Amino acid sequence: MKYVILVPDGAADLPVERYGGSTPLETARTPNMDFLAKEGISGTAITIPKGMTAGSDVANYSILGYDPRQYYTGRGPLEAVSMGVGLGPEEVAFRCNLVTEGDGLLLDYSAGHITTGEARELIAVLQDKLEDEYTAFYPGVGYRHLLVLKGLKFLADHCVPPHDVVGRRIEDVQPQGPNAQRLTALMRVSRRLLADHAVNASRIERGLQPANMIWPWGQGRTPDLPTIPERYGLTGSIITAVDLIKGLGLQAGMEVVEVPGATGYYDTDYAAKARYALESLRSVDLAYVHVEAPDEAGHEGNWEAKVQALENFDAKIVGAFLDETIRINEDFGFLLMPDHLTPIEVRTHVADPVPFAIYYPHAVPDGGTSFSEKGVTYGSYSGFPAWQLLDLLIERAQRP
Repeated sequence: MKYVILVPDGAADLPVERYGGSTPLETARTPNMDFLAKEGISGTAITIPKGMTAGSDVANYSILGYDPRQYYTGRGPLEAVSMGVGLGPEEVAFRCNLVTEGDGLLLDYSAGHITTGEARELIAVLQDKLEDEYTAFYPGVGYRHLLVLKGLKFLADHCVPPHDVVGRRIEDVQPQGPNAQRLTALMRVSRRLLADHAVNASRIERGLQPANMIWPWGQGRTPDLPTIPERYGLTGSIITAVDLIKGLGLQAGMEVVEVPGATGYYDTDYAAKARYALESLRSVDLAYVHVEAPDEAGHEGNWEAKVQALENFDAKIVGAFLDETIRINEDFGFLLMPDHLTPIEVRTHVADPVPFAIYYPHAVPDGGTSFSEKGVTYGSYSGFPAWQLLDLLIERAQRP
């Protein structure tokens, strides 16, 4: 038996009145995801425990079978693991966005989805000018980077995810806490260093948002996780363009599979992700395939892009896996679910329960009508703890 976890990030949504009260999942043509829901077991699951922030970090812990209340230590340290950045005993890792500031407002959490090449030039400037024994910057992918500060005191500060506060006055939503002065100072200095950089001059000339400030958030220390091989006796691979998810996979004892053309945006190569995941399953037992595009569409409030991303995910990834099970005549067990809602009318993450579907060859359908927010409510599960779903899949799939 091979196992596949399929995660269309932020796919779930809320009804949108101007589209007839439908959601993108209800509107998109998704016959392959619908097959998993109709022919398997389905329902809703809680990926964000009560009182925790509705972030991809917390939610993907849940999908991989880790109760976030027990294991979660922050987003930044997972990105550090992905980048190969080890934290010293007194160091704290922050996710560090490149953002767009204008007239004291946070205008864009992603600096217009700046390219990785452009971003690396800007992060290099910050590292050259600001690096010391207490401070270091590390380049990531697109707008997503890493800041490491020495001092466990920074764990006490409160930092708001930038995608939650677009359009707000920065002075109202900047880091708060006993040591936040250091963080806000770095933000101000970054504005001075980046504003007139040639990369930003070129972006402005092309009508694009400049990456003229950093935004630190999601700080923490490296978690100590029991691995997938230790827990289940299974080897695993993880396929994603997002450093956060790569880091979680590495901490879970899984192999990160790098996929050319995987961007974390609408232009990601869906088909390549499926090919590389299927290739990895020749040597491992479980593949975790994550696609960021639906989440980005939700943050941008882009209905058309979200519907298209879901149709691409269905046809080029879910369809490819179903075709392969027929071609090689091997049993596959599937867990399909988004990590959280990213409603296009809210433009940020929402902690409501998400739809899920579990399918394996001898599954007895339990009434799900489609893979959508409403369709799975006809299944057997409601508000199920998401961190128990992987156990449920493996236990059910291995029954005679």
